[in-house]
Amino acid sequence: MGFLAFLSANRTEAVRLTLEHAGLVLVSTAVAVAIGIPFGILASRRPSAERWILGGANLLQTIPSLALFGLLIPIPYVGGIGARTAIVALILYALLPIIRATHVGLGAIDPSVREAALAMGMDARQRLWQVELPLAFGVILSGIRVATVIAVGVATIGAAIGAGGLGVYIFRGVAMVDNRLILAGAVPAAAMAIGADLGIGALATRFSPDRRRRRAS
Repeated sequence: MGFLAFLSANRTEAVRLTLEHAGLVLVSTAVAVAIGIPFGILASRRPSAERWILGGANLLQTIPSLALFGLLIPIPYVGGIGARTAIVALILYALLPIIRATHVGLGAIDPSVREAALAMGMDARQRLWQVELPLAFGVILSGIRVATVIAVGVATIGAAIGAGGLGVYIFRGVAMVDNRLILAGAVPAAAMAIGADLGIGALATRFSPDRRRRRAS
């Protein structure tokens, strides 16, 4: 029996694990966006904070994923066995691309655009929400795209701490030396990552500055 036949015979469990995996990715990425964009804005606004914010996010990326899961388990209210620890770890891994994309996107805005907004009487908040973030949105989406793909891959390791998801099949297949089980987890996870990459990539292209300039002309 191939892995497709296995998925068909066990479709109820496969669907449940896929939904668990998607839930881990969606929740962690959404929280990472809510945290990462403000930190990216702060890094672009205050050079004194830029080094600490980007350096901290870079440091988190250097920690091996399985080690990060292990480090989080004993932390009260954050760790433990289950999905909560996996979500926290995925949030930490997703921060760097979102923070960096926000920082780069805002930094690439032409200074003359900011000067024009200032001449129109906009205050700092208005310039941010009405001018700068819309112009940087395509670049920010690119960071969210990278963060989502990272989350799909790292979420498979969450099965090691009881978080569920498609990693259950992968770890089960490794333990049983069963390639069919490994593929049953790896192929849907890869398809999920490719789908997220293509979908968010299409949005990023649509809102890219070059596309906006061509549309305006």
